[in-house]
Amino acid sequence: MIHSVSFSQKKLDELLNKFNKNNVPYISVDSLVTTKAMLLDAREPAEFKVSHLKNGINIGYDHFNLQKTIENLPKDKTIKIVVYCSIGIRSEIIASKLIEEGFTNVYNLYGGIFEWKNNNYSVVDSLNKPTEKIHAYNKEWSRWLTKGEKTY
Repeated sequence: MIHSVSFSQKKLDELLNKFNKNNVPYISVDSLVTTKAMLLDAREPAEFKVSHLKNGINIGYDHFNLQKTIENLPKDKTIKIVVYCSIGIRSEIIASKLIEEGFTNVYNLYGGIFEWKNNNYSVVDSLNKPTEKIHAYNKEWSRWLTKGEKTY
């Protein structure tokens, strides 16, 4: 018997392997909960406004500015940075750019904010208030979000 959790985990692995180069180490949502790290949100501002991880900083994707982002990061390039997006594709691209700039402790959140919410961790809205809403990116990708209230 295949458990739905292991099935969906396998499917998510397949999806991420299809799109990602695996050149950035992943951090699991369970590991992130117990880790102190700078959180960079690689989703668009409209997605971030609906909800994000508490203390997440929106750096965007379509109009991502590497130099501006670096200027706003601590000078210590060993600081732990976790980049996330909806499921972990856009965040890998942004995280790899940070690694190329010499940051040595950069991770991609496995499964992104969807996996975070699917594991019952809380997210906050633009007023820093807990919310159940998650921007589901689009109908196709929304199937990876199994908890919370999908918005577009």
